[in-house]
Amino acid sequence: MKSFSNTYIFIFSTIMVVIVAALLSAAAILLQPLQKNNIAINKKQNILSSINIESTSKTAKKEYSKYIINSYVIDYKGNVKEEVNAFDINLKKEITKDIKDINLPIFVGIVDDNEKVYIIPIRGKGLWGPIWGYISFKSDFNTIYGANFSHKSETPGLGAEIASTEFQKQFIGKKIFDAKNNFISVKVMKNGTADLSSKYEVDGISGGTITSKAVQKMIFDILENYQTYFKNKVNQQNSISENKE
Repeated sequence: MKSFSNTYIFIFSTIMVVIVAALLSAAAILLQPLQKNNIAINKKQNILSSINIESTSKTAKKEYSKYIINSYVIDYKGNVKEEVNAFDINLKKEITKDIKDINLPIFVGIVDDNEKVYIIPIRGKGLWGPIWGYISFKSDFNTIYGANFSHKSETPGLGAEIASTEFQKQFIGKKIFDAKNNFISVKVMKNGTADLSSKYEVDGISGGTITSKAVQKMIFDILENYQTYFKNKVNQQNSISENKE
């Protein structure tokens, strides 16, 4: 049996490590555009889902171009930031920033009845990991048009049900401002206790109370940043209505 010196083994091992590292680096570089494309497609699918438009990985790009007509970014005061691309915003990073530095994306869609809808991303912490999604609003900037929630590691059959159509549909038609234009958001009640006739309550997940409350907090925390912009829009519309009368 042929034996090798320690020097030979060291040199051989070093060369193999360098070769493997180079191959992995090359693979990562080559796959990066594909990974970015997949992330973009998934993001488009989730945005579309929040306005009740279903799509696949193959149709998402076409449907997105059809239904999403504009996007922009605002600051916490409601000022539009022309220099920032809404689609490129990573909300995971944004919500760690000081309120004065946060970038808040808004996507504008147009649905089949030709009404404009306004979509915002949301993100928070569930029971076992991050939760996220998108909420769309009618042009009154108060009424929820649709919602899409997802998660990383909530319990199957319990907290994971926030991603179910049944849970998400409850948010359609709910309000985030009261009659006096005070921001109150939507309350996710303990399962079976919500007043379903209320404009501000939905039923939580059975056995998933903690995750349900995490959804409530996620929505409130993100919308709180948008409330100045939304309130201004509501006041403008009320003013226009009063002048018409």
